[in-house]
Parts: sequence; structure tokens; C-alpha cells
Amino acid sequence: MKHIFQEGSNERTLLLLHGTGGTEEDLLPLVDMIDPEANVLSVRGNVNENGMNRYFRRIAEGVFDEEDLIKRTKELYDFLNEKSEEYNFDRNQVFAVGYSNGANIAGSLLYHYRNGLKGAMLFHPMVPRRGIQLPDHEDVSVFIGAGKNDPICSSDEAEDLKRMLERADVSVDLYWTNQGHQLTSEEVEAAKQWYDSLI
Repeated sequence: MKHIFQEGSNERTLLLLHGTGGTEEDLLPLVDMIDPEANVLSVRGNVNENGMNRYFRRIAEGVFDEEDLIKRTKELYDFLNEKSEEYNFDRNQVFAVGYSNGANIAGSLLYHYRNGLKGAMLFHPMVPRRGIQLPDHEDVSVFIGAGKNDPICSSDEAEDLKRMLERADVSVDLYWTNQGHQLTSEEVEAAKQWYDSLI
């Protein structure tokens, strides 16, 4: 998978996952706002949808191709394991920072793998899958940034995701803005405060 790695000076790694049509460059500015001393692994989605980069296929707007989601989630999980050895970062200290499609693949890691992530900042996510049993998570924390006027990710999606993760023993903070689907500095600042409270 095409990616950027930047070595930091602490034990944590920020896994950056862009939205539909983005690249591995998109979320790099967030690193300085969240943890400028962390390692950075920013990954480009390798699914092409009409010229736009994504992490997994969808059947229609808001309708995921579940078979492809499962396949691509395993691909990302294996990629993280490989890169932790190649770049010598602590695999148990990976925090995802995902927006939209990137937040969905990060959420899917938590839905499918017990040790997928230490934590995650999910901006405007949807529920990756329904009707499945999540693995139990100990000491995993998630921040969800959601917009009350988001036309793509409804408030019900954010509430359902929170509830499902909490059932798997994930500590979840749900932060609301009055905005739509765009990523705002307000929610990034809230995510930073949440992140600082963990470390």
C-alpha cells in the first residue's frame, strides 16, 4: 500500500486514513495539532472508485461491499503488522486518525481484530457492519467526531457506532458539532484534548 512514514520521538504511532478521493498527504497537517512527536504512518487507499482513492468498495452511497470491506480490513491489519517490524514502531501503540471512508476502515479494524488499534479518532464515521459480534477490547479508547447536520453520516450512525463499541468494552467519547460532513478544527481540537487525556 502506498504510504508515508515519518519517525517520531515517542512510542506512539498515528495511522492517518483519508476520506474518499484523498491521498496520504491529506491528514498530515493534523499531526502537528494532535501529537507532533509521534511516529506517522499515512496510508493511501488502494481501491479506485471513478478515479477516487478509497479503502474498500461500496455498492452505493452509504452501502458498503461487506465482502470487500472484510478483505481490505485484513489487508490493512496485515500491513500494520508488517510495517511495525520494518519501521520498528510499537504495534500496540497505534492510534488511528480517520476521516469519513478512512474512519470507516479504522472502525472496521476494531470490529474484526482484538489488537487492531490502541485507540482511534474517527471523524464522521458510519457503522462498518451490523449483526456481528465484536471482539472484546480492553484499554481501547475511541473519539467520534460527528456533525448534527451531516447529510452522509447521520446522527443515528454515530450513536449506533458508539453503542456497539461500548458493548465491546471500548471507552467512547462522542463529540458533536453543528456542521455537516466536513472535518472542522473544532473537532480536531476536541480530539486532541481527548488524546492528551489518555497519555
